[in-house]
Amino acid sequence: MNEKEVGELRRRTRRDRSNMAAIYGCYVNANKEIISSFRQSVGMMPENEAEKYFSVMKRVLSGGLGKNLIDISFRTAQVADSPEHKLLMQLRETALQDDELRMKLYQKIIDNVSFDENYVILIGADAYDVPFKDKNGETQEDSSTEVYRYLMCAVCPVKQTKPALRYMSESKEFHDGGVAQQICAPELGFLFPAFDDRSTNIYNALFYTHSTKKSNETLIDALFKVPAPKPAAEQKQSFEALLSTSLGEECSMDVVQIVHEQLRQSIDLHKESKDPDPLMVGKEQLKTALKSGGVPEQQISKFSVEFDETFGMETQLHPKNIIDNRQFEVKTPDVTIKVNPERADLIETRVIGGVKYILICADENVEVNGVSIHITEEEALPV
Repeated sequence: MNEKEVGELRRRTRRDRSNMAAIYGCYVNANKEIISSFRQSVGMMPENEAEKYFSVMKRVLSGGLGKNLIDISFRTAQVADSPEHKLLMQLRETALQDDELRMKLYQKIIDNVSFDENYVILIGADAYDVPFKDKNGETQEDSSTEVYRYLMCAVCPVKQTKPALRYMSESKEFHDGGVAQQICAPELGFLFPAFDDRSTNIYNALFYTHSTKKSNETLIDALFKVPAPKPAAEQKQSFEALLSTSLGEECSMDVVQIVHEQLRQSIDLHKESKDPDPLMVGKEQLKTALKSGGVPEQQISKFSVEFDETFGMETQLHPKNIIDNRQFEVKTPDVTIKVNPERADLIETRVIGGVKYILICADENVEVNGVSIHITEEEALPV
């Protein structure tokens, strides 16, 4: 799925636009025991309550593609005949009205997630009469070629609010309002089937994770029986280690700056192009960046081999997962320097009198702890 398709479903996830007849839920404690299961009729809910439910569900379609929103691809054999795909299809076909099927899904999730507090599993089924779009991108609401039927599931921690004095309108006074159990934003969730090319794709699902550090491997395996991709934070750490180990002494400041700058420029150009499809980079593009940084062929060949071992052959990566395009950071055990990525050229490394230095051009205003300072000629290092 691309950003436009995700955005189209997000805009639809509202009481006045969705065709969800009910929100189903399963309330679970930290010991994996079901406290209650329920069905909330959307039509019977007060408007403000319904909007809160839809606001929670909408969060399953938030965050970055490839970072918080992960494409799940089923194998052809799974779609043809597998218990995991069959369960999802049956839930979709019955619009969640089968109690036994819902309980199977709940139990899969309960068995494969762990929370320190209570949590709730929310799930809804929608049928979207997809409006036709002409070649100019104009939507024709009265023209449709498909009804997209899908499930949305959100797994949300439930936190206990702190007791506080609350205003009681009946007595017009403040009294102890006690504690309450409050549903928080989802930590996990999924959409099935995918909405690719604005159409139903039963070969794919979209998995949501709030944390970019957790792999959620056991839950992804339980729900979809496919390998879980490395979480975004782990991809970044793996890429940083890959550059360091494969390039060795050739891993200089200049090389890292060039790789960072070329990836950052690719991100900026992709954003300017307004291309809804996610930007991906592969091994060959990264090797080109290393060549432009003057890295010898021997080290580039080593990088190529270790890239395949780290990420897999033919793997494409989201560049925002492997660099921070919003800052350029230099760190020693005692000092951390953060620089506008567009001005990474202000930093250089130098060996002076046998001592290694990180030099920062400081011709413009310089502040120390908020105090403007002056750098005098007497402070200049001997060259």
